[in-house]
Amino acid sequence: MEKIIQFLLEERIIVSIVVILCAIVLSRFVCFFLKNIINRGKKYDKKRKTIVGLITKVIRFFIYAIAIMMILNNFGIDTNGILASLGIAGVILGLALQDTAQDLMGGITIILDNYYAIGDYIKINGFEGYVVDISLKSTKVKAVTGEIYIFANRNMSSVENYSQSEAGVLLEVPTAYEEKTKDVEKALNEILNEAKNDKVILDKSSYLGVNFLDASSVNYAIIVYCESGNRWSVKREMLKRIKEKYDEKGLKIPYNQIEVHNGKEI
Repeated sequence: MEKIIQFLLEERIIVSIVVILCAIVLSRFVCFFLKNIINRGKKYDKKRKTIVGLITKVIRFFIYAIAIMMILNNFGIDTNGILASLGIAGVILGLALQDTAQDLMGGITIILDNYYAIGDYIKINGFEGYVVDISLKSTKVKAVTGEIYIFANRNMSSVENYSQSEAGVLLEVPTAYEEKTKDVEKALNEILNEAKNDKVILDKSSYLGVNFLDASSVNYAIIVYCESGNRWSVKREMLKRIKEKYDEKGLKIPYNQIEVHNGKEI
C-alpha cells in the first residue's frame, strides 16, 4: 500500500494528473466560450449549431493530443521521434485509407457549402429523415419512425434538402360530379382563409382549380405552403378541415359502392 501511495505521490504522476484535469477544464471552457461568441446577438440557427459542434470536436482533439504529448514528455519519452513517425505513418495511412480521407473532405464541404445542417429534413438514397449529427467522417439521419442510418460523407454529394426552402403541400380533393363547381370553390377558399391560425403561409397558399376529371369524381386542387418541418402536420390538419367543411356544406366525397339488383329492372 505504501508503494502505491509513494508511486501516486511522485512528481511525474502528479504533473500528469494536473495536465489531464487542465485539458478537460480548458476544452470545456474554450468550447463554451466559442459557442457564446459565435451566437452572440444572433439566433442560434441550425447552421451555427452544426459549425459549433464540429469546431468543438476538433478543438477537443487538439487539446487532448497536446496533453498526451506533455504527459509523454513528463515520463521522459521523446515525442519528437513519435511525431516524425506519426508523420510518416500519416502519409502511409492516407494512401491506404483514401475513403476515410474522402469522408473528411466531404464533411468539410458539407459544412462550408451548407448542404444541410443538424435538424434539416433530407432525402438520401431513398431514405428520408432528420439530420441528428454531423462529424467529419459521417452523417446520422433519423427517420420519423425512429431508425437511424449512418451515411459516409463521401456519399452525400447528391442530397435533397427539404429544410432550406418552404414546402408546398399539394392536396387533391375528389368531389362528386353533381356538386356545383362554384360551391366547391367557395368551400375550398373558405378552408384556406380559416387556416390563418395554423402553420400555413397564407399569402402563398391558393386554390388552383380543377386538376383532374376522374371516373367517378372531379378532383379539385389547392396548394398550401408552410415551413418544411411542418408539412406533415399541416397536411393532416388541412385534410381534417376539408372533411369538416364538406360535412358542413353537404358536399359529397365519392367512394366506391356496389349496387345489388335482386331481379328487378334497372
